[in-house]
Amino acid sequence: MMDYKEKFKEAKSFKIDEEFFKKYWRVLKLARTPTRDEFSKIAIVAAAGILLIGLVGFIIYEIMLVLPR
Repeated sequence: MMDYKEKFKEAKSFKIDEEFFKKYWRVLKLARTPTRDEFSKIAIVAAAGILLIGLVGFIIYEIMLVLPR
């Protein structure tokens, strides 16, 4: 079991790769918030997908209720 001094040394020696942050920072600089039109289109497509999956699940459920008879 490590005591607190060893844990502190381990945490102190933890190095974060600078190249890792450079890659993600470049992506974040290119990112922007969507316009209202873009957001509404994305929301409509996502809602349609959720409804479609729900409808398929409901149809399968109804078939499974009728099938054993």
